[in-house]
Amino acid sequence: MQETDRAEIEELLGHRFAAPARLVRALTHSSHAGTPSRDDASEGSNERLEFLGDAVLGLLVSEHLTHACPDWEEGRLSTAKAQLVSKPALADAAQRIELGRFLRLGRGEEKAGVGQNPAVLADAFEAVLAAIYLDAGLEAARGFVNRTLLAGMDAVQVVRLGRPDHKSALQDFLQARGMRLAEYRPVGESGPDHRKRFVIEVAVEGRGLATAEGGTKKEAEQAAARLALAQLKEAQAEE
Repeated sequence: MQETDRAEIEELLGHRFAAPARLVRALTHSSHAGTPSRDDASEGSNERLEFLGDAVLGLLVSEHLTHACPDWEEGRLSTAKAQLVSKPALADAAQRIELGRFLRLGRGEEKAGVGQNPAVLADAFEAVLAAIYLDAGLEAARGFVNRTLLAGMDAVQVVRLGRPDHKSALQDFLQARGMRLAEYRPVGESGPDHRKRFVIEVAVEGRGLATAEGGTKKEAEQAAARLALAQLKEAQAEE
C-alpha cells in the first residue's frame, strides 16, 4: 500500500496505525491473498480479522444500547443489536468512509466491482475494526464504531431500533420454504406533501397477499409484510 493511500484511509478511519501491516491485512480480500502472482500473497486475507471484528462489534454495540436505552427489555435490545450489526448496516457504514476504494482484490474481482459488494464491504468493516482493536485497544475500537456506525443517530432513529422487522421475518419465512422473495408494489398515495400517506401491496409468488398504508413507504411495507406473514402462518396452520 502506498504511503499516500495509507494516510488517506487512516484519516477516513480516524485512526493512525502503530503497525500498518494490520491495516493492510484488514483490507486484503481473499481473492487478492490467494493470487500467486502477487508478491505479497503470503500476507493472507482479512477473514481471521473479520471473525474477531464480529465479536468486538457485538460487545461495543451491546454496550452502547444498554447505556443509551436503559428502559428496554432484553428482547428489544437483541433486536436492535441485530439491526445495527446486520450486513446492510455495516455496508452502509463502510460506504460512508469509502472503504471500498482501498480494498485489495484479485484482478478479476477488481474489474467486476466486487469492492462495492455489500457483503464484502460489511466483512471489511469488521476486519478494520479488529485491526484497530489489536493496534490500540478497546477504546480506539469504540471510537471507530461511534464515529462510523453510531454517529448521527437521532432520537427518532434510536426509538425505531428494536421494533419488529416484519419484512425480514417474511423473507425468512419464504426462504425457509424455498419460495421467491416478496415483492412490494406501490398502490397509491394521498394527502398533502407534508402529510402524505403511502399504500403498498405485498405479493408472494406473483399473488397479492396484503395491502397496508403508512406515513412513509417503509412503514407501509412493514405493515403489509406483517399482514402477509400472518396470512401465510394461518394458512400453514390449517394445512
